[in-house]
Amino acid sequence: MAMDVKNKRVLVVGLGKSGIAAAHFLRARGARVTVSDSRDAVALAKEIPALLDAGIMVETGGHGLLTFRRSDLIVVSPGVPLETPELQQAIGFGVPVIGELELGAQFLRGQVIAITGSNGKTTTTTLVGEILKAAGLPTLVGGNIGRPVVELVAESTDATWSVLEVSSFQLETVDTFRPRIAAVLNITPDHLDRHGSFEAYAAAKARITDRQGADDYLVLNGEDKPSQMVAVKTAPQGPSQAQVFWFSGRRPIKRGAFVHGDSVLYLAAENGKAEPVMPVSEIPLKGAHNVENVLAAVCMARLAGVPAATIRSAVASFRAVAHRLEFVTTIDGVAYYNDSKATNVDATVKAVSSFAGGIHLILGGKDKDSDYTQLAELLRERVKAIYTIGSAAEKIARQLQGVVKMKAAGTLQTAVREAAAEAVAGDVVLLAPACASFDQFNSYEHRGQVFREIVTALAAERTGAAEV
Repeated sequence: MAMDVKNKRVLVVGLGKSGIAAAHFLRARGARVTVSDSRDAVALAKEIPALLDAGIMVETGGHGLLTFRRSDLIVVSPGVPLETPELQQAIGFGVPVIGELELGAQFLRGQVIAITGSNGKTTTTTLVGEILKAAGLPTLVGGNIGRPVVELVAESTDATWSVLEVSSFQLETVDTFRPRIAAVLNITPDHLDRHGSFEAYAAAKARITDRQGADDYLVLNGEDKPSQMVAVKTAPQGPSQAQVFWFSGRRPIKRGAFVHGDSVLYLAAENGKAEPVMPVSEIPLKGAHNVENVLAAVCMARLAGVPAATIRSAVASFRAVAHRLEFVTTIDGVAYYNDSKATNVDATVKAVSSFAGGIHLILGGKDKDSDYTQLAELLRERVKAIYTIGSAAEKIARQLQGVVKMKAAGTLQTAVREAAAEAVAGDVVLLAPACASFDQFNSYEHRGQVFREIVTALAAERTGAAEV
């Protein structure tokens, strides 16, 4: 049953997309809503008028302790750490603290598919949504991508499947959240600057299955040990109670989706007969990691009752999501790829592994306490040169010194131009930065869009020069 928020004093902390959506959602249900953000009124000038018009109190430029203590409920945005002193004091006073995911899920009707992982979440979430839509199922897609969960509530019905991308930040603040189908695609070091340790980060991911029961399903990566441990986790709710299905791109498995020979197969039960789904050659996405994403999507779609033939058709017509190993154009025989969503080392490994060699790699941005030495061996094999940008450039240069040719470009504009000058026909210029974007850009989407604009302008210049 959804919580009753009418006349409750609810504080929303953080005015990102989900925070603003949560504030309006709560106000529409009769809550007495206040929003609090550390940014000043000038930075929030676009957001404040609509909030005030809706009868929402606004606190900017810092958090007032009394604002927190006097609340009946606090809804915290994903970007706000739980260790924030005001939140910790409120928790100490017994004020419940949840996130927008937990809030929206309490009101959402129908069934939920929730997908998390260090990499591949957005591609897999989008693909599952497309498969379910192709099957004629009422489908909504959102969460950590697109629309916040609270914005899906009004459109949801008892027949709806809501396919949600969920992050470790969102999962930190769930309580009753119970997806019908949950998936953990992989767990590799990421956001260590926020979580403090890999163990804490993995534990946050594992919370996706905390409230699942014996009638629910948990889809895990059979080749990723940290993901496998989610099935047998010991805290806080003990081992997962869900029925576990697996996916693997390397070997047959007892129950789930896997590659055997040149085909994708699905096995519904141990000792059962494997069902052919599609040839691997029909998967349109580049890279072995995307084969894994498709396998996870196949598993979830079959558990949702979608026939194999429908899955095959939907996967074959699917195209890469923007900023995820997205082909931009070819200039003078050099291919340009935008993988701005490669915001951690493992994602960059997957991106570089998608090409045989001849790569001019753009690395850098805001460091997340990452270890870039893990890239060294792969870079020697496939990368011709590295062009560093952003605040992490010095650390990257220090950790990868002598591995391959490296240039300190500073900005994305300079990096693209220098890579274009060095590359020859058959090479690849790849933006796969292994870092967050917030030192120079608003988001990874903003960074990827700027990359596309720079490349498009370069193509126009080259075309114009050729015509002279």
